[in-house]
Amino acid sequence: MRRASLLLLLLVLPCLARSQQRPAITGIAFLRVYSSDPAASANFYGNTLGFHPVESNGLTRYSVNASQWIEVKPLPSPAPASRMEAVAFTTRNAAALVRYLKAHSVEIIQPIEHGTFGVHDPEGNLILFIQSGIRPTGLPSPSPTATSHRIIHAGLLVRDRAAEDHFYRDLLGFRPYWHGGKTDDRTDYVSLQVPDGSDWLEYMLNVSPAPTLHDYGVVDHFSLGTTHMSDVVQALARNKCAGPNCTKTQIGRDGKVQLNLFDPDLTRVEYMEFQPTNKPCCSDFTAKHPTETESR
Repeated sequence: MRRASLLLLLLVLPCLARSQQRPAITGIAFLRVYSSDPAASANFYGNTLGFHPVESNGLTRYSVNASQWIEVKPLPSPAPASRMEAVAFTTRNAAALVRYLKAHSVEIIQPIEHGTFGVHDPEGNLILFIQSGIRPTGLPSPSPTATSHRIIHAGLLVRDRAAEDHFYRDLLGFRPYWHGGKTDDRTDYVSLQVPDGSDWLEYMLNVSPAPTLHDYGVVDHFSLGTTHMSDVVQALARNKCAGPNCTKTQIGRDGKVQLNLFDPDLTRVEYMEFQPTNKPCCSDFTAKHPTETESR
C-alpha cells in the first residue's frame, strides 16, 4: 500500500509542478490613459499621431498594429494623480496565468472576462493581461497615416524597487534589459523586458515626493518604436503636428534617438528608435532589441 501511495505521489507531483508554471507573457497589448478633453485627445491621437479610432461605451481605442492599441478614457471625478490608468500585457494562456497568480497569493481584482483580467502591482498600478489573439470588437485596421506601428515600452513611477522586482522579476519572469541614470553614478531608469518578447517595462525612479501632473506625465508614459526617427518626423509633418517638439530629436541615456510629445493631459508619448545609435551610459544592453514586427 505504501509503495502504491508513493508511486501515485511521484506521478502527481510533476503534474502539480507543471500546473504552477507561468504561462508565456509576450509583450504589451495596450495602454489606457485618461482624458479631460475628449475632443483635444481625439485630435492628438487621431490626427497628429495618425491612428484610426473606434468608440465603444465611452472608451476610444486607437489601433497601432494588429495586436496593439491605445485606449483613451474620460477622466473620472475626483481625478487620479496620474493620467495612466492601466498597462496591459499579452499572455498565451490567460486562464492559466490567473491560476498561477492565485497560487502565489496575488489578488485578481478584475476577474477574467473575454480573455482579460487585472491585478495591482505592489505600487498599486493596474496591470492587465489579455489572451493573445483577442482584439476588441470593431478595432480598426492600422492607419496608413500612423506615425508608428509598434508600442515598445511603458514607464511607471516606482518608489519601492525591491517590491516591484519581486513581482515583475521573481514572479512574472521579466528580464533585465538596461539601466541608467541622469548621471553615470546613479540609477533613475530600470528597463525589464517581458519574459517571452522584447517589449519592456521601465521603472522611473527618484521622482519628487509630490509629483505635479507634468511630473506624472513624464514618468507614467509609453513609447512608440521606429526604425528611423526621420520617418516619424516626416509623418508628424504630414499630419500637421505643430510646435518645436514635433522635430526635436535627441539621444537618450540609453544611446537611442528619441522624440517626445505630450498629449493634452500631459501624458508623454516617447518615440524611440529600435536600435541604439550611441553606446549607452551606465550599463550595456543585456537582451535583444525590439523590431518593427514581432509575433505575440
